[in-house]
Amino acid sequence: MREVIQIDYGRFLLIYLLLLIVLAVMKKCKMQQSKLLLLGSVQMTVQLVIAGFLLTYIFENPKPIYTIAYIILMISFAIYRVLSKNKELNLKFKLYIASTLSISGIGIIVFFIVVVVNENLFNPQYAIPLSGMIFGNVMTGLNLGLKTFRESIDTERNKMEALLNFGGKPNDILRPFVFQALETALLPTINSMVGMGIVSLPGMMTGQILSGTLPTTAILYQIAIMIAITTVVCFSVFGSLYLGYQTLYNSNAQFNF
Repeated sequence: MREVIQIDYGRFLLIYLLLLIVLAVMKKCKMQQSKLLLLGSVQMTVQLVIAGFLLTYIFENPKPIYTIAYIILMISFAIYRVLSKNKELNLKFKLYIASTLSISGIGIIVFFIVVVVNENLFNPQYAIPLSGMIFGNVMTGLNLGLKTFRESIDTERNKMEALLNFGGKPNDILRPFVFQALETALLPTINSMVGMGIVSLPGMMTGQILSGTLPTTAILYQIAIMIAITTVVCFSVFGSLYLGYQTLYNSNAQFNF
């Protein structure tokens, strides 16, 4: 297979012209998100440029400490993003979220690299990109699951109080919201799995093919990473909500949210 074609900086900058089309449509539709789009584009560019320089240095100096530090940075950022969108949760709930996200993510990454790929755990070529995909999807899944859980509680608050007054147990009242939130969090990942290979060629597979990897090898990696992502999202969302909802009532069976 041919080597990937390098994009020079001048031609690369042309891609930003496409944002003008998006901005024109947004203005036509009187959408108020133009500043957010521009800010997001700038932030994405800056963050990825910095990441590019860091990864280049790490790949040229493949020491375990650098790989570990970068993964810790990703985990910390993912936790920050999730907790910043759920500030009203109590401290114990937040600790469950952080610990479940970290433990489930690291556990699946170790299994994927050591058992499935059969590679050195600290090889940055595998550890960092795979960690990025896994923790990025976990961050999205957790935000979606927590949003659904919180909105369900806010909507059904009066009904929950009535059930409690009629002798219902707090865990029996809250547990259905956990299951509903988990289903909502998993749905985007499952839908992407259903359409994969027919409707779309996923990012990891596309990147590997562009870099010269055989499509058959890229397919195996893509299937494996999608199953890993689904598992981590399931574990992290279910663990966070199942442990976290128990902090929303006290020993007297009273809600404290």
